[in-house]
Amino acid sequence: MPFHSMTGFSRGTGQVPFASWVWEVKSVNGRGLEMRARLPQGFDALDMRVRALAQEHCRRGNLQVSLSLVRTKSQTQIRINDDALQQILAAMERLDDRIDADEPTLDGIMGLKGVIETIETPETEEEHAELEEALIASLRGVFQGLARSRAEEGTKLQAILRGQIGEIARLVAEARGLAATQPAAIAARLREQVAQLLDAANRPSEERLAQEVALLAAKADIREELDRLTAHVSQGLSLLDEDAAGRRLDFLTQEFMREANTLCSKAADIELTRLGLSLKAVIDQMREQVQNVE
Repeated sequence: MPFHSMTGFSRGTGQVPFASWVWEVKSVNGRGLEMRARLPQGFDALDMRVRALAQEHCRRGNLQVSLSLVRTKSQTQIRINDDALQQILAAMERLDDRIDADEPTLDGIMGLKGVIETIETPETEEEHAELEEALIASLRGVFQGLARSRAEEGTKLQAILRGQIGEIARLVAEARGLAATQPAAIAARLREQVAQLLDAANRPSEERLAQEVALLAAKADIREELDRLTAHVSQGLSLLDEDAAGRRLDFLTQEFMREANTLCSKAADIELTRLGLSLKAVIDQMREQVQNVE
């Protein structure tokens, strides 16, 4: 199954005889699926269709969709304002006997303000509908590109997470080796502390010391935490082969951290504490990476 990141980018262009455009889609991590679309005026009706495409190609992430549109077909018509032209000609006749001037030329008259008018003609309903369909078809390809981009990022992310889970497994195995020596270490430390506090006459019997050692060893027993960490490692590796596993991986890192905290609290020697802290550091790094998994 493909493993997707929530980070990606895709861009696509298109055109019809009377317009050209550029779609851009950016995606970053998010708790759910959120989308914001920036569409030109007059294309608000596309918003729902854009959202439908986003839901079709993405399960989670914050998406920004933008459309830049340029109309390439001239939408301008030129016409002569007959009323203005007649008024200008009538005025010229009235002034002809009063002002000694050359005869007006056609280009001079046409250049007078108000004689020539430019009219913007809106595109037809058929053209607008054709443009919307072409835009959506183009955007579908852009979202397919986004899915490929997120899959490529997901492959890199998958490798990172696999390495981090492998490091957790290594630390757990090392801690398991140290855990076997904890009872002996506890016994030695208890005898040393008792010897420092009490003289030979007041020291408890070996049987009593053995009971105390057994009690302390039971409290410091980390085998259950190590077993759960091992099970979490197996589950994590399994999730890396599944699609849309981000939420489950996020929950799993919380379980990892809970067991690591308990291990640190039960550690009876410095080396085991060091391993526990290293374990927490790797889990925290894993948690940061998991935030980008779809």
